[in-house]
Amino acid sequence: MRKLLNSLYIIDETAYLTLDGENVVCRTKNEDGEYSGEKFRLPFTTIEDIYIFNYIGCSPALMGKCTEYGIPINFISPQGKFLARVQGKPKGNVYLRKAQFEKFGTEQTEMMQNCVAAKLSNTRYLIKRSMRDAPEINADGALTDCISYLESGIKSVYEMKDKEMIMGVEGSCAKAYFDIFDRLIRQQKEEFKLLNRTKRPPLDRVNAMLSFLYTIAVSWHTSALESVGLDSCCGFYHSLRPGRASLACDMVEETRCICERLVLTMINLKMIKAEDFETQPSGAVYLSKDGKKKVLTAWQERKRGRIDHPYLGEKIPLGLLPYVQSSLMAKYIRGEISEYPCYLLK
Repeated sequence: MRKLLNSLYIIDETAYLTLDGENVVCRTKNEDGEYSGEKFRLPFTTIEDIYIFNYIGCSPALMGKCTEYGIPINFISPQGKFLARVQGKPKGNVYLRKAQFEKFGTEQTEMMQNCVAAKLSNTRYLIKRSMRDAPEINADGALTDCISYLESGIKSVYEMKDKEMIMGVEGSCAKAYFDIFDRLIRQQKEEFKLLNRTKRPPLDRVNAMLSFLYTIAVSWHTSALESVGLDSCCGFYHSLRPGRASLACDMVEETRCICERLVLTMINLKMIKAEDFETQPSGAVYLSKDGKKKVLTAWQERKRGRIDHPYLGEKIPLGLLPYVQSSLMAKYIRGEISEYPCYLLK
């Protein structure tokens, strides 16, 4: 089993990473705009992956060393938009990818149905857990109605054979969910409101957190898929598009609720405040440097928490979940198991 290591997040927009022997060295600019000394250094043996939230990046020598050690580098804009990814030569044999292309070259109706059903089921679980924590948020029965709607959606997707129809059910259920999401926010109600889901760009603080974490989650799953030898760009549900990790996007659907739960936890426990965000003249809202630091710290801590994996029947660190699911996907594609088991919260 893969060892869970630390992710390195660089959120200083002046930071530049370089290589020194077996260490990653971070340098930042001083008040004169020049690089002086080093901010920190870390040995490669402690790093699992790197996320750089600026336009300066790192040296070619460091990129080469990271590809040698299998450490992916994700370049993300300061606002949280995914830009590019540097990763070494694919692992695994060519026959696995050949089998993947052949299988996903035809419409995978059952996999699409299971994917959407798992997403809706996990969404339902999140709402029910929120209701257990605070029953008063369902005083008028709106959350119960949403749960019923999600359950009818789960039944509906198994009656649909066409991809567009399945996507329609998913879209209507997602709208119903985000229509009541604001009720799950119990603290800081004036500062944190979600009227509707806005993506590019996010137009409020809640959307800013959701978009930021979804971006991290897709990169997280991309690393996992590539590590077992699968092509993260060849998926079964999201359409193929240059630069899109379609299979990673497919698999993130099962675990979006983890991002959403973290957003609710941070707001309700007042781990993040209104001052941790910046509003652009265009109306776009993004996390500030301190805000990113708070979210990433909570995310890293959450990854170290242990969960019960329903298929394996054992506890694993949450941070290893994408790698377990990617391994199961590879087994399914190779024909070692008859069905890919989606991750379901219970």
